[in-house]
Amino acid sequence: MEYILVLLIVALLNGAIAYIDTLLTDIVPLSLYAEQYMSTLAGVDLFQSLFDILFGFGVSLIVLKFLKKGFETYVLWSDGDADEEPLALLTNFFKAMAVAVCFPTLYGWMAAIIEDMSGKLLEAIGTATAFDWAGWVSGISTMGLVTAIFGLVFVIVYFILYFQFLMRGLEILILRVGIPLACVGLLDNDKGVFKAYLNKFFQSTLAVVIQIALSKLGVGLMMNMHVFWGVACMILAVKTPRFLQDFLITTGGGGGGAIVNNVYHSVRLVQMAKNLSK
Repeated sequence: MEYILVLLIVALLNGAIAYIDTLLTDIVPLSLYAEQYMSTLAGVDLFQSLFDILFGFGVSLIVLKFLKKGFETYVLWSDGDADEEPLALLTNFFKAMAVAVCFPTLYGWMAAIIEDMSGKLLEAIGTATAFDWAGWVSGISTMGLVTAIFGLVFVIVYFILYFQFLMRGLEILILRVGIPLACVGLLDNDKGVFKAYLNKFFQSTLAVVIQIALSKLGVGLMMNMHVFWGVACMILAVKTPRFLQDFLITTGGGGGGAIVNNVYHSVRLVQMAKNLSK
């Protein structure tokens, strides 16, 4: 019975190695520039169209909120400190516009840094070379049922991690598209929702670096038949976003109330824009 189970697991592993050998190839660019791979598949540059729409919408919200805050503060005296110099509000306005306009360039620089850092980490780990998956399966088949089961668990977690990379790429894509809307929060002195938004952005990009390093390390350990260490590295790679969340995701000085408040004002600004367009 044990022999039959080992043969079944080995058959599953042999079927999986046709895919797993290339799954993590170029995974960092795929996570950072998901739109390039999606455009290749769909034949349409969806990202640029969506970004242009939300950029125009975000800039409109920034202008409307700037006018609203200025009017309520210095004319109605119902919001903020009327004794505060208008230069502070004007500075926040230009800051929000500058970030919204320059973000694609800034993101390109950050993505280049992340790709370079990931390459150096993989080089330091020494696992950037091709692996003999067929030899690994052959070795697994001779080490008994327990080792074969852990090998199967490793491959399952490997596939889960790959899909998590795809989801991370979509997450970063959504954050990049929505950055002009988040810049509306920069008009507030506490940066509003922008601070939490940027923390989420950095968490997602940093998770990619740590996950690719752990996954390559896990594969290297598994190839050398360090089964338990290999599985542990892969499971930790899957749990990396939750691990980072405890350190990077904060709501800033305004707390949850600041986020809710900014969402409310954003909705009100949208309603104002619709009324003006009628």
